[in-house]
Amino acid sequence: MPAPSSDAQDDPILTTREAAHLLGIAVSTAQQWIENGLLPAWKTPGGHRRVRLSAVSALLRERAGLAPLAPAAGLLDLEPPPSPLPVNEAARLAALEASGLVYSGPEAVFDRLTWLAAQVTGSPMAMLTLVDKERQWFKSRIGIGFAETPRSMAFCSHTILRDDTLMVADAKLDPRFKDNPMVTGAPHVRFYAGVPLVDAAGFRLGALCVMDHEPRRLRERELRALDELAAIAAEEIRRRPAAS
Repeated sequence: MPAPSSDAQDDPILTTREAAHLLGIAVSTAQQWIENGLLPAWKTPGGHRRVRLSAVSALLRERAGLAPLAPAAGLLDLEPPPSPLPVNEAARLAALEASGLVYSGPEAVFDRLTWLAAQVTGSPMAMLTLVDKERQWFKSRIGIGFAETPRSMAFCSHTILRDDTLMVADAKLDPRFKDNPMVTGAPHVRFYAGVPLVDAAGFRLGALCVMDHEPRRLRERELRALDELAAIAAEEIRRRPAAS
């Protein structure tokens, strides 16, 4: 038997049944949590769900009211080169700070939109992101176990450079992302699609995005649905008064 990879040694892969046993729940409950994005997972080529031990541990800590563990060095310490900046970056950052959204608490309106984005595109991961000077922070997230990344790792840093949807069919073949730690390591992103979130003044504060562990493209109706959900999120942001 070949030796397991260092990644598998450091963070073992579990079956749904094994994850359910560790969590003390029924297998059917674990399957429901996976479908709802509460427990990050992916499908093998044979169609079986697999879960990382770190994801189970994080969920156990969350349910016990404990602080999350620090992100693994392999994810947040190995940063790719910084992405290009918008020409209006200083004003955009001021608008983002004035919005009061960064590091604000969870909100059902955004969580519903993120959940719907995952559902309509059939994606295991979906996020509503805000891109500040140094970080990408997730206002809402499904299927991903951390709340922020360095900006240099953010696919959404490229999304906010454009007016339309950014779709990356296979990140391993894209020179912008092939060396990104989120691609070369967990969560092993291969596909990304993101729509910029534009405030009332026209600043792109972040994005509504979906990701997958396998290369793919969105169909036309899925692209339209993601655009519509991002428009709803942007309208919600525009209705809010600026933070004092």
